[in-house]
Amino acid sequence: MAAAALNLPSLSSSPSPSLSHPTHFLPTPLSLSSKSLPKSHSFHSHSLPKPLLVAAVAAAKSPISHFFSDDDSDDKPREECGVVGIYGDHEASRLCYLALHALQHRGQEGAGIVSVNDDVLQSVTGVGLVSEVFNQTKLDQLPGDSAIGHVRYSTAGASMLKNVQPFVAGYRFGSVGVAHNGNLVNYGSLRAKLEDSGSIFNTSSDTEVVLHLIAISKQRPFLLRIVDACEQLEGAYSMVFITEDKLVAVRDPYGFRPLVMGRRSNGSVVFASETCALDLIEATYDREVFPGEVLVVDKNGIQSLCLMAHPQPKSCIFEHIYFALPNSVVFGRSVYESRRAFGEILATEAPVDCDVVIAVPDSGVVAALGYAAKAGVAFQQGLIRSHYVGRTFIEPSQRIRDFGVKLKLSPVRAVLEGKRVVVVDDSIVRGTTSSKIVRLLKEAGAKEVHMRIASPPIIGSCYYGVDTPSAEELISNRMSVDEIREFIGCDSLAFLPFDSLTKLLGNDSSNFCYACFSGNYPVEPREIKVKRVGDFVDDGLNGSLESIDGGWVQANRHQNLENHLKVEKVGGV
Repeated sequence: MAAAALNLPSLSSSPSPSLSHPTHFLPTPLSLSSKSLPKSHSFHSHSLPKPLLVAAVAAAKSPISHFFSDDDSDDKPREECGVVGIYGDHEASRLCYLALHALQHRGQEGAGIVSVNDDVLQSVTGVGLVSEVFNQTKLDQLPGDSAIGHVRYSTAGASMLKNVQPFVAGYRFGSVGVAHNGNLVNYGSLRAKLEDSGSIFNTSSDTEVVLHLIAISKQRPFLLRIVDACEQLEGAYSMVFITEDKLVAVRDPYGFRPLVMGRRSNGSVVFASETCALDLIEATYDREVFPGEVLVVDKNGIQSLCLMAHPQPKSCIFEHIYFALPNSVVFGRSVYESRRAFGEILATEAPVDCDVVIAVPDSGVVAALGYAAKAGVAFQQGLIRSHYVGRTFIEPSQRIRDFGVKLKLSPVRAVLEGKRVVVVDDSIVRGTTSSKIVRLLKEAGAKEVHMRIASPPIIGSCYYGVDTPSAEELISNRMSVDEIREFIGCDSLAFLPFDSLTKLLGNDSSNFCYACFSGNYPVEPREIKVKRVGDFVDDGLNGSLESIDGGWVQANRHQNLENHLKVEKVGGV
C-alpha cells in the first residue's frame, strides 16, 4: 500500500437545497505531475516516553506555573477553523491572506497558505494569528494563480506547528494540499486501519487521514480519488484541495459546516467558510457549496459532482448563534437578522421590567439590540471588551477576584449604577463566566441583573468540529433553569425556547443540527473518546500534567433519550 508522505512546511517565519443537477464527470483524466515539496523534519514530542514527556513539560513551565489555571479561559464553544481557496488570480496568496483575516474569529491558534507556482506546491504555516504568521517576505514566497488558506482552533490534534494546516502531501501521482473545517467522528478507526496497512502519520490531526485515503485510492481521475476518500468519512468536513492544476471544494453530505463560493470581477473563483471573507476581497457571493457536492475548478471552468446520496441537511445552528460574523450570510440566511430575531423572541417570551439592556460583547450585541427594540428599552454599552487580551492562565493573587473576566470586560458604572439591567448573552456553557459577569455588574452598582440567553440550553457535546465540554461539564445538562439562575446569581434567567427557535426557522428548521440542545446526533460518534473543551495551546501540552494524555473524555452513547427528554424540560422558560 502506498501511503501519503506529508511534507509539512516548516515555520519560516435560505438553507442548502438538495442537489438536483445531474452528476458530471470530468471529460479527461486529471494529470498530476510528480513534483512535490522537499520533506521537512520536525521533532515529535509524542515520541518521548511519558515520564520524559512530563518532565519536559514541567521544565518548560515558567516559575509562576503554579498559578496556571484555565478557569478564566473563555467559557464558550469554539469553532475549529476557517478555510479559503482561490483559483485564477495572480494575487492568489495575498487575497488568501486578506480572506484569512476576515475569518480570524474562526481560529486564532495557527494559520497557513499553500500556493501553486510552476506546478510546485509551496507553503507557509505558523502558530499564532494571521498577522503574526505572515509578512511581505512570507507572501513573496507564495507566488502563483491558485492558493488555499486555513486558520485553526484545534479540536482534533493538539495545537502544534506540525498540525497547522493546510497540509501538503506528495504521492505517486503528484502533490495535493488540503484545508479542512470540521471533525471526523470515525477518525480513530480509519487511522488504525491505515496504520495496520503500513501508513505512517506525521500529525495527530484527522485531516491527515483524508490525504492517506486519497493516496491509496484506485480510482481515476483525481476527482474520483477525492470522492472515494470522502465516501469513507463520517462526520463534518468542508474542505478545499489544491493540486498542480486544480482547486477542489467538497462538503459533507449533511452540510454541517459552511462553505460558500464567489467570484471576483476578473473571473477568479473563491471558496470560503463565510461570506465576510468574500466581501473583504471584493468577491461576489454566488452560492453555497451544496451538501454532498464536489466542485472542481480548472482551466476548463467549474464542474460539479454529487459526492454521494445525501440525507436531510443538518447545518450547524450555532453558526447563527455564535460562530459566524453578523455580516455573513450562512446557510442562506443573514446571521445579523437571525440574532436580532433571537433577541426579539426573548423580549416577547421572557419580558422583565428593566431600565437598560446591555450585551456581553461581542457575540451578544445583535441579540441585545433586538431585545431592546422589541422591549422599548434603551440599549447601552454596559460592558466594554478589551480586544488586546488573549486567553488568561495566571491569577497573581486570590485576592483579585474574577481576574480573567476583569481583564476582558470592564463595566460602565454610569450605565449600570442603580439600574435594573437586562444582560443578553449568546449562550451559557459551564456557567463560570456568567456568574463572574453577574458579580461584576452588581459590584458596579446594578440594582438587578436579569440574564437573557439567545440560545436554548446546551446539554450535549458537539462531535462535528466544535470544541465543547463533555456533557458532564455542561451546566444545563446538570441543572434546571432555576438552579442555574441561583448558581449564576442573577435575579432572573431565561433561555431562547427551543420551540420558538424552530418556529422562527419555519420550513427550514429541519435542515439544521440541534444535537447540542437535544443530544440527538445525525451521525452517531463512532469513537470511544471525544475531544474535551479547551484544547491545549502553544506547544500542544499546556494544562495540568494529568491532562497530557490528550484532554479526551469518554463518549456517552446512551444519553440520547435522556437528553431528548431533558431538552423538553429546559428548552422553554
